Amino acid sequence: MTQPGTSDLAIVPEAKLPRRDWILLPLLSFLTICLLAGSTECIARRMFSGSTTTINSCLIVNDSPDGVRAIPNSMCLYKIPEGPPVEYSFNSSGYRASMDCSVKRPDTYRIVMVGSSLAMGWGVPREKTFGALLPAAISRETGRKVELCNQAMMYEIPRVVAQRFHETLAAKPDLILWIVTYLDVEHVASAPVVRPVPPEPSVFMGKTRRRVKEALAEKSISGAVSDLSSTARDLMDSSETKYLLRHFMYKSQSQYLKSHLEKTEGGIQWASPSAEWQSRLLLFDIYAAEIEARARASGVPLVAVLVPNRPQAAMISLDEWPAGYDPFRLDNELRSIVTRYGGIYIDILPEFRSIPNPEQYYFPVDGHPDSEGHAMIASFLAKELTGGAVPELRADMQPKAPQEAER
Repeated sequence: MTQPGTSDLAIVPEAKLPRRDWILLPLLSFLTICLLAGSTECIARRMFSGSTTTINSCLIVNDSPDGVRAIPNSMCLYKIPEGPPVEYSFNSSGYRASMDCSVKRPDTYRIVMVGSSLAMGWGVPREKTFGALLPAAISRETGRKVELCNQAMMYEIPRVVAQRFHETLAAKPDLILWIVTYLDVEHVASAPVVRPVPPEPSVFMGKTRRRVKEALAEKSISGAVSDLSSTARDLMDSSETKYLLRHFMYKSQSQYLKSHLEKTEGGIQWASPSAEWQSRLLLFDIYAAEIEARARASGVPLVAVLVPNRPQAAMISLDEWPAGYDPFRLDNELRSIVTRYGGIYIDILPEFRSIPNPEQYYFPVDGHPDSEGHAMIASFLAKELTGGAVPELRADMQPKAPQEAER
């Protein structure tokens, strides 16, 4: 038995793929990709189904001088992809409050809360928001009857808070609680545009077919390819698959912070904010001065507090952050502004140090606190409000129960 020599191997003809395989193999690969993409999209749509209705039907969004308002006595059902269906019911004044704030009982301490979507309770049932939980938490500490009128509204930036302040004072508050967030300062003067619901993928495809036909009619192959590429990007941006990938990637604290910090260069979380952010703080200073002057003239104490966004909460909990960043920077700036004009500032950011991974109590992609996050924030607010910052709500100044007084 002989082994083939090198010369014999050299003359073996190379096998060639049949011409049909050059078509079938790419087609099979394409079909496999489509199957995987379609399956993933189906799973994502089941896990992160949105709402067929929109909260915009309950809002007046074109009243630009006075901000976004809700239609009085309206109700809308809306579901963000990461949360449950939520009912948004608005009272006769157009606020998401369970009570009519026009009548005040003399034996009740009334807090009127102002702020934007976080204070309104975006994505959370009203009874589970910190606005609904806070009165009972304060009452347990002080023994006083406390009620809270929630006048927070979506996109209620500082400019709008100042413009609507006459409504805040008309509710006859004993205390005004101003909830401030990172986005309120970012959009200090001009609220973000209220965008319509994204069109369905079929709409994208219909437009694409028309554009591709027009491009081919003009014998522009590059134009047709460009239109197809643009549609693919649009479909990915509007797909639930992108939402699924971001949701689970953002569950990782390190990946989430890395992704967030890459997008916020020069922001207020930097130790040296950009000139643009400095100008926003100057505008906030102007509106804060106006708000506090009107509260002081009415004899009503104003308490401001920064509720951290999701990346701030994560960095504070870690107690470390990349060089050049400072999650307490905005908190310190706001304290300086509020106290400069005689307001009261309470600080809940240090409380997040005691909570492991507090960002898990925020919706990963949406960024607002979920129901557990609202309960956490309510406990922090109650602790600060009854800890001596507000003399009328100091827990140690309230009369003791008879059995405690005898001891």
